[in-house]
Amino acid sequence: MYGITNLRTNTKIELDGEPYVVLEYQHAKMGRGGAVVRTKLRNLKTGATLQKTFQGNDKVKPASLQTAQGQFLFRQGDALTFMDAKTYEQHEVPAATLGKQAGFLVEGMTCELLLHGGKQTDVIGVELPIKTTFEVTETDPGLKGDTAQGGTKPAVIASGAKVTVPLFVQTGDKIVVDTRTGAYVERG
Repeated sequence: MYGITNLRTNTKIELDGEPYVVLEYQHAKMGRGGAVVRTKLRNLKTGATLQKTFQGNDKVKPASLQTAQGQFLFRQGDALTFMDAKTYEQHEVPAATLGKQAGFLVEGMTCELLLHGGKQTDVIGVELPIKTTFEVTETDPGLKGDTAQGGTKPAVIASGAKVTVPLFVQTGDKIVVDTRTGAYVERG
């Protein structure tokens, strides 16, 4: 059991037998009253979000999730196909499950598959590597004198996602991107 002070972004908990992930949390102290934590949660099975406030003495149960290494194979329409690295079983996951992170998938990428209830066929989520290196496939040319402290410009990376990069980054450069936020981290 977790106390409410253990709730953080990306913590996976179980409410009413359903697995949720914490998207946002805010800890607040209410005068003479106890502390409360306001959270925004996403149901890992349905994708629905809800707002929930926990009181200071509330306990939450960690979600009963198993993980497996999986490899991204291909995208067909709105379905993403992953292969379990141990069983070689293929799993289709709706692209909406990953949200904006689906734009950072490239063929052959190793991800972590989240399984609920011990069923190998119940993939309810996919976690990408946090920092991944991509090649810049399209961006405006930089100007002489552009520095790391200068402005930014849009760029398209090998996965097709659009990111904002410093002015000195050129087409063909390799960059590291935080797949959780889509933010440029550094040159690769």
